[in-house]
Amino acid sequence: MILHTIAEVREQVKKWKKEGLTVGLVPTMGALHAGHRSLIEKSVEKCDKTVVSVFVNPIQFCPGEDLDKYPRTLNEDNELCEKVGADIIFAPSPKEMYGEGHILSNDFLTYVIPPYFYVNKLCGKSRVGHFDGVCTVVNKLFNIVQPDFAFFGQKDAQQLIIIRKMVKDLNIPVEIIPCPIVREESGLALSSRNKYLNNEQKGYALALRKILFNIKACYDKGIKDIEALKETAYPYLNEHHNLEYLEFLDADTLDEKKSADDNTRVFIAVKIGDVRLIDNIML
Repeated sequence: MILHTIAEVREQVKKWKKEGLTVGLVPTMGALHAGHRSLIEKSVEKCDKTVVSVFVNPIQFCPGEDLDKYPRTLNEDNELCEKVGADIIFAPSPKEMYGEGHILSNDFLTYVIPPYFYVNKLCGKSRVGHFDGVCTVVNKLFNIVQPDFAFFGQKDAQQLIIIRKMVKDLNIPVEIIPCPIVREESGLALSSRNKYLNNEQKGYALALRKILFNIKACYDKGIKDIEALKETAYPYLNEHHNLEYLEFLDADTLDEKKSADDNTRVFIAVKIGDVRLIDNIML
């Protein structure tokens, strides 16, 4: 069932809550793939009812990013959700989410601003304002759906950590459930933006997986020096890769690591052509 208004979703969830049913939320921007499917399956397994939001959120896109061409596939998304057992797709318009006229700058709209410490690194350095938009829309979805559980993929690990921090700091009564990265058969982490890659670029994109898995293998052999581990990445890169970052951070706090250990997560972002890809791995 596709619902487009906040009032409809609230009315349905209110009925479920009166019956004592648990509600799971899977926030997405649509163009659903097997990674999203795994999140929905986890929610369906854990919760009595599942809401999947499909909303291309304009306030998390930075100037020059792909808002207009971001894939919108609501009919296909609905088919996937029905197959997996989701109960509602919430597919609002920007006007429904942000009001009449929806002037989307923080001069006119109330934003949720996550802590600078968590934002001013990794993707937040190049995507200024991105996590403000993410936290604002996720907070709104939590207020609208009032889920007991919300499911997020670990591919967007920085986002996951920031949302957990927001939930803790703002006393939002929802449990965040992290879900493993899902990969294509080739090893490329699934992303809606993979659709922008041609076959040749997909081959170049495999460098991300190779770099991370090789770093993990080297760590498992006893190498803990971060600079030495970083050096192992460069043979996999060529003129087709624009490396944005390769960072070794604490998996819970995003503190910078002096030496690699079992609570280190390695984060990488690479641009291939016009497509920016991210990935990560736990050591």
